[in-house]
Amino acid sequence: MVLALVAEWWWIAPAGAGAGALGVVGVRRGRPVGRRLELHAAVHDARRAQDAVTRSRADLKVARAELLRTQAEQAAARVGLGAVLEAKRRVQAAERGVKVAVAELKARRASVQAARATLPASRAPLEAMPLARLRAEHDRLTARWIAYETDPAKAIDYPVMSDASSPALQEFLREQRLALELRPASVDARMAPGDFATYRDAVRRATHAFEAAEHAARRGSGDWQPSIGDRTDWATLAQELLDTAQSAIARSAEAWQRGDRGRRRRPEA
Repeated sequence: MVLALVAEWWWIAPAGAGAGALGVVGVRRGRPVGRRLELHAAVHDARRAQDAVTRSRADLKVARAELLRTQAEQAAARVGLGAVLEAKRRVQAAERGVKVAVAELKARRASVQAARATLPASRAPLEAMPLARLRAEHDRLTARWIAYETDPAKAIDYPVMSDASSPALQEFLREQRLALELRPASVDARMAPGDFATYRDAVRRATHAFEAAEHAARRGSGDWQPSIGDRTDWATLAQELLDTAQSAIARSAEAWQRGDRGRRRRPEA
């Protein structure tokens, strides 16, 4: 049933793969919509990472204070050694939390610098806009997934990639469903930096899950045994996602058709 559905519209995928990059970017006061969106999203992530560092350091102070209190109570014979050891474990966990938060903050700050360095110019081509690039990346991922449903050779060589009861593919289906739900309708959609970051992260998780499923399929790991009940549920989800992906790629194709008439028009500085 899934193969029959995809066979009717497989040809849309190649066009859709580049459609997000060629869609029309709206112009407000002569400036492309969302030109700084990736940079603002990176700054948003850095601020959240900074908040996480502050919270983790506060948690560490609380854990150390609790350890001192517990040690004092042990000295007064109110608690045993076990309570002190537990308090020390909490301090160690809080210290690890601080290290993780600081490392995340450093990574987010590096992302800000990278986003600033790759900021599109005001007269950059449409495909250079952050949302267009991200939608195109998502389209390419969807096209890669659909290829396993529409290419007979791939379907024969890697049957796991078209069987929705495979645990590895199930993980991709979960992440792809979320990414499709978060996907904006067009490249000229207005998005808050936080929403862009959420969609970006969803696409990245879906990509990683798909690559993991591909790796497992090509490695030939097929230890799982499909369950009839699970197969029915996941096959339904797979078809629903294919329907959603069809709509998403169709919208990208429509955007490409509109952009074909206007993509050479550059916004004024």
